[in-house]
Amino acid sequence: MRISRSEFLKSLAGLTGLASARPAAGNPLGLPIGIQLYTVRNDLTANFAATLAKLAAMGYRQVEAGMASDGRLDFKGGTPREFRKMLDDAGLGIPSCHFGVPENDTEWSNNIETAHQLGLQYLLCAAPPKGTTSLDAWKRSAAFFTHLGSLCRGAGLQFAYHNHNGEFRVYDGVVAYDELLRSSDPELVKLEVDCFWMTFAGKDPVEYFQKYPGRFPLLHIKDLKPGYKPTTGEFEGNPFCEVGTGIIKWKRIFEAARQGGVKHYYVEQDRWDRPSLESARMSAAYLKQLQL
Repeated sequence: MRISRSEFLKSLAGLTGLASARPAAGNPLGLPIGIQLYTVRNDLTANFAATLAKLAAMGYRQVEAGMASDGRLDFKGGTPREFRKMLDDAGLGIPSCHFGVPENDTEWSNNIETAHQLGLQYLLCAAPPKGTTSLDAWKRSAAFFTHLGSLCRGAGLQFAYHNHNGEFRVYDGVVAYDELLRSSDPELVKLEVDCFWMTFAGKDPVEYFQKYPGRFPLLHIKDLKPGYKPTTGEFEGNPFCEVGTGIIKWKRIFEAARQGGVKHYYVEQDRWDRPSLESARMSAAYLKQLQL
């Protein structure tokens, strides 16, 4: 059966309209799904390369790692160059890595060299310097992180800070995390929002995205079980669960994430009720089908 060119174009237009009317297929924001390797630390220690391959088979395309104090990657990842080779073999990228708070500029310069070997974009700290337990101390920490950020900027890299729940303690009527945002240079100090810890502290990631647009290029995503009261301190039990199985409203977070400046996000789960690779698989499956 023959149809005219005009009839064909009309048919094509109709199909295009149907396609555009459908929700976009999963993978929020069209970004690769990432995972913090701490999530599967026991599996990595047993067989690092095989675990990377399993993560890639689940649909993960990026990882975030942590650097041990001896200059090697955590969980038997080896030297930076050895780790980079294993990532390449598994088809995984690594935009960011966590480092300890440095004692001096020389230590941070060594971290920058490691970052270049890994091909990172972001160097992160996940704790303030020791003794950051007052508003003035948080102001000093903000200045210190700005300094680290300037060293990163000079090397073509970006510094970022990762929160837990303690950053939302109040000193002299001011939330410590807000002071960090206010007192640090917004270009030199970016933030990796851990949505679990922020929610567990009684705060809302969406409100921060809206109040400080562009400051949050990185996200950690793990879910919070129902029944846990907000806290900025210690807690009992296991409040962690797979993404999409708890109380956090991920759709609204991802819908606001572009305003926050999000470029990468990582599944992370600190504790599990099942094998950690199964938890990682469940979180990836949820994210693949999440539609905005």
